[in-house]
Amino acid sequence: MSPVSVLHTWQAPESALAAARELLDEAFDGDFGDDDWEHSLGGVHAFAWDGDELIGHGAVVQRRLLHARRGTGVPHATRALRAGYVEGVAVRADRRRLGVGGAVMAALEAVVRGAYPLGALSASEDALEFYAARGWRRWRGRTFAMTPTGVERTEEEDDGIFVLPVVPLDLAGDLVCDWRDGDVW
Repeated sequence: MSPVSVLHTWQAPESALAAARELLDEAFDGDFGDDDWEHSLGGVHAFAWDGDELIGHGAVVQRRLLHARRGTGVPHATRALRAGYVEGVAVRADRRRLGVGGAVMAALEAVVRGAYPLGALSASEDALEFYAARGWRRWRGRTFAMTPTGVERTEEEDDGIFVLPVVPLDLAGDLVCDWRDGDVW
């Protein structure tokens, strides 16, 4: 495996972005749609290559998250945080458990730690242990989304949100994500 390359979307060759989309489609068994791809664009990508073949990908995009300490209630958030939100993480099936995902995440975590007070992501059931082992902390509080009609509870996401706090944060508080098409988290 070559070193992981880190490029902003505008710097990435179209062929690299096309390879990333193909990898994500395969890794998620066709359950990675256009909205999911859109969520992965506009930030920093980590590409893991083996020669000319893309074997791993992930991205960090900026999002705005509102955080309220326990007992303060939503929508009266005490802080609005710029978050480095991790999207589109995948490793080719025949390269899993060989360190590729760890190398991709190490590159993304460096971006988060260098540019944001908080990293966040929504983990699939299969990836919960992977992120926890890397030091990501499961959000223990309630989750919400700021929608066009107001703040809405996202209970189904409560157990799958992980954060990488760069600044002190009450992990049992309320966390509200900004609105976007498709999966809000």
